[in-house]
Amino acid sequence: MKRRPTRELLDDDQGTPAEIAGSLRDLRWFNRWFGGIATVRRLFENASRITGRTCFAVLEVGAGDGFLVRTVATEVGRSGLQLEVTLLDRAASHLPANGWMRKVGGDALRLPFQDSSFDLVSCSLFLHHLSPQQAVAFAHEALRVSRTAVLVHDLIRHPIHLAFAYAGRPLYHSRITRHDAPASVWQAYTTPEVVRFFREAGAADVQVQQQYFYRMGVLARKAQ
Repeated sequence: MKRRPTRELLDDDQGTPAEIAGSLRDLRWFNRWFGGIATVRRLFENASRITGRTCFAVLEVGAGDGFLVRTVATEVGRSGLQLEVTLLDRAASHLPANGWMRKVGGDALRLPFQDSSFDLVSCSLFLHHLSPQQAVAFAHEALRVSRTAVLVHDLIRHPIHLAFAYAGRPLYHSRITRHDAPASVWQAYTTPEVVRFFREAGAADVQVQQQYFYRMGVLARKAQ
């Protein structure tokens, strides 16, 4: 299945407030029931297991309203893993108006932080929005800003996944989701493609796990 880049409506806020709110509800539903939260939780738990640490300063890139990382931070916190999260999004209006996390507007391809500013840099459902060249540039920037590793949760491009995205259209709350769900799968990457991006960017090691319902979890370690 060849990748087909497609603009997603939610990226450009192309909808009424009600349509956007409905699409965000759909995203939360997808992440809760189709592997998003579980994949991200496993990534942070793996980072803790590999490093032996139980507290991380985290930069969440392309964070939007921060629902997914907030949910995971709360869940892992119950078992003693502490995440001190900074949310970054290209549009400050996408970030939550309140909450305990630090919030920053900025460009993911030119992260506004010094080298090694965070223990971990993470992103969820963000990488597939980038072209291959941009994905390598982001991987390089994320590795630069991290001290330890970059964590990536994203969709896997696959014909069966695409069929499910189309089949689910009657269940979605918003016309935005009815457009964006198939578009996301069309422009998603395969796991070998993501591994190549991080190797080109200079990662010392790239570990990939395929998770439930065509989700990937990638842990790319920084060269020391």
